[in-house]
Amino acid sequence: MKKRHIIKKIATIFLFILGIQFSYYAQDFNNEDRARMIRTETKLEELEKRMIERFEQVDKRFEENFTYIGYIIALFGTMFAATIAFALWDRRTMIKPFETKVIEIESEIIKLKKEKNNTKILAALRDLAKTDIQLAEILKSHNLL
Repeated sequence: MKKRHIIKKIATIFLFILGIQFSYYAQDFNNEDRARMIRTETKLEELEKRMIERFEQVDKRFEENFTYIGYIIALFGTMFAATIAFALWDRRTMIKPFETKVIEIESEIIKLKKEKNNTKILAALRDLAKTDIQLAEILKSHNLL
């Protein structure tokens, strides 16, 4: 809409200038001049139509460019999201072995706490093995004495 308005203003100014020139030569104005003026007006209208078409083509180009820019932004957004997702996945896979190791260590600690009772039992069996030969042989066979 603005383009047509601008084009009409330009055409009006152009016709105004032509009108001033024609008024200067008004005494010699005849049918030939009138025909020339009509041809000029027709050419201006054609020029206006061509300029409007050209502006529409330029608008279409801009819309296409904005579409491509939208695709590029979407591509970079996807790449950014994929990078963040990969970093989070990598972090979790890196931490997973440590988590399993911590769980193993915790289970070993629990076993050691239970082994304190086993140590007491083994000490009691060693004391009993001092008097019982058969028990002493069993403990020696298992490398407990």
